[in-house]
Amino acid sequence: MTMTEQESRNGDAVSPASEVKSAIAGFVNEFKGFRANIDAKLQQQEERLTMLDRKSITPARPVLATSAEIEAPHQKAFDAYVRHGDEDALRGLQLEGKAMSTAVNSDGGYLVDPQTSASILSVLKSSASLRQIANVVNVEATSYDVLVDHTDLGNGWADEATATAETGTPSIDRITIPLHELSALPKASQRLLDDSAFDVETWLAGRIADKFARAEAAAFINGDGIDKPTGILTHTAVDNDVWTWGNIGYVPTGTDGDFGSADAIIDLVYALGAQYRANAAFVMNSKTAGAVRKLKDGDGRFLWSDGLAAGEPARLMGYPVLIAEDMPDIASGADAIAFGDFGAGYTVAERPDLRILRDPFSAKPHVLFYATKRVGGDVSDFAAIKLLRFAIS
Repeated sequence: MTMTEQESRNGDAVSPASEVKSAIAGFVNEFKGFRANIDAKLQQQEERLTMLDRKSITPARPVLATSAEIEAPHQKAFDAYVRHGDEDALRGLQLEGKAMSTAVNSDGGYLVDPQTSASILSVLKSSASLRQIANVVNVEATSYDVLVDHTDLGNGWADEATATAETGTPSIDRITIPLHELSALPKASQRLLDDSAFDVETWLAGRIADKFARAEAAAFINGDGIDKPTGILTHTAVDNDVWTWGNIGYVPTGTDGDFGSADAIIDLVYALGAQYRANAAFVMNSKTAGAVRKLKDGDGRFLWSDGLAAGEPARLMGYPVLIAEDMPDIASGADAIAFGDFGAGYTVAERPDLRILRDPFSAKPHVLFYATKRVGGDVSDFAAIKLLRFAIS
């Protein structure tokens, strides 16, 4: 029995202050109970959300980090294969790629890890090769077809009163670029591979990229198309005045084995169609570039200008110059300079995958690494490339 109830029974008067205190105390007690109830419900809700997060949100997270979670196991497995020949990890990841050839059934290999593959491709793209300025496409087939419309679509003017005559249909030419197997065979001692401080992936990527870059660069210029790409200088070259599709036009310097004058460079530039000149570039080797740097126009100004910024190519008559050492030197009858829109004129087709086969037996105590990729290349527009021939005619 409270004091208020006792006082009421005794007939004593209850003061207003006591009633206020009693009401406040009751309110505080009720609020504490309400707050405890809310806290309990919030705790239950948080536990439900936590369980939901574990069941539904957590499994979805790898989708946001696919590359990181896939590449790391692949890289680790590939490192184990390269160092010790351990194939189990690669098999477990289901990353084995046994691209069997028809000639040797035991031939095959494993896909390299993405980081190594990216390093090799980066070197290839930055090397002094026609790949830098050509059209490069990735394909999954054994060849790549280029469809070329090298005739103008018929056209004409019409009015409301005159019947419109039928226009001619364009002629479509198909150029098939087969893919060939490019290989490299670097080797290292097993003792070196066992050294954990040795960065085997960087070493392997560098050696493979160096071999691939040199082989590609040579083939894109002089390749005969037999088990390798077809080079720009392999196709028949004819005087540009009588040029026809399927051949590459050349402009003579007018002097056997020499320029004669700087006019030869100007003639070469304007032998190329206007639609190609906007994206055109010169291709020559270092020795030829040294001779070209000395050429001046009629006002005594050098035709050659060095790049103003680091990494910017030199320019000849305002067009970039690619130094490709596989181009021939200046000599009698040599086609030592090429000029054209190589993005339209030459296509490099390749498969994006790169494979490695480890061979610890053939060169003991060294381990051989047989690296392969498939690549092809050929002229895709014969009107987009012109040559400068160092000859009288």
